[in-house]
Amino acid sequence: MSEHNHVVNKDGNVTMAKVSDALDRIEPEQKDVILKNFEDFRSYLRKRIQLAQKIGLGEEQLAAAAEKIADYLAAHEEPRNSEEKLLLELWKVGSKEERQRLAHMLVKLARN
Repeated sequence: MSEHNHVVNKDGNVTMAKVSDALDRIEPEQKDVILKNFEDFRSYLRKRIQLAQKIGLGEEQLAAAAEKIADYLAAHEEPRNSEEKLLLELWKVGSKEERQRLAHMLVKLARN
């Protein structure tokens, strides 16, 4: 796959507009495996965060990506467990600033 298909380029710059495209490329069966269990979802996020940190992404870039992912999940995926349902409800009622803080908290949660 060429670099123009990736969310992060070789210089470590993030193209947030490509987050939805990258998520759309995940096979439905793989999405189900990732999302059916909240601990599996956290583990998946943890691995992606570790990879992003290795290529030099900072806290703000990680949180911005988490916000884009949360927007995508809220619009395209049904919650598969009670934790995801709670996150969706918080996302829906939150203001822009609250969503940004929640995205930061999700990054922290996935790291621990």
